[in-house]
Amino acid sequence: MSGLTHLSEDGAARMVDVGGKIPTQRVAIASGRIMMTAETLSAIRSGDAPKGDVLGTARIAGIMAAKRTGELIPLCHPLGLEAVTVDFTFEDNSIRATVTASLTGKTGVEMEAMVAVSTALLTIYDMAKAIDKAMVIGEIRLLEKRGGKSGDWKAPRL
Repeated sequence: MSGLTHLSEDGAARMVDVGGKIPTQRVAIASGRIMMTAETLSAIRSGDAPKGDVLGTARIAGIMAAKRTGELIPLCHPLGLEAVTVDFTFEDNSIRATVTASLTGKTGVEMEAMVAVSTALLTIYDMAKAIDKAMVIGEIRLLEKRGGKSGDWKAPRL
């Protein structure tokens, strides 16, 4: 029909059959950022946010979300992730979250990395909303993927 892997010949949604594929090393890196006031950024950086350790909690939330991606995104396979890292970088009035997810398997981990980034950023919002309800989450994107049939890929610079 359209060449989309998640559609059957008659256009119905389906989970892709990966049963015959050979497992390979798969890696995906995604990032996004949350913009906030200087006051909010300072409170998070110094550990003075009302709900406690914002980034520590967001890191755990991101890892947990990556592990549950198959339950959240309807046609994603449940995967046995081998590693997930969630890193934060302070930028001008924002925090960037970068997630690397990896495994040896039959399908990629791009969605796991992006779900982890999204959840980590939403957790930062939740933990700091008492200070700044106007925070803005954005720029969530896949930066790189390695492995699999389609090979390696890097996002173009924006």
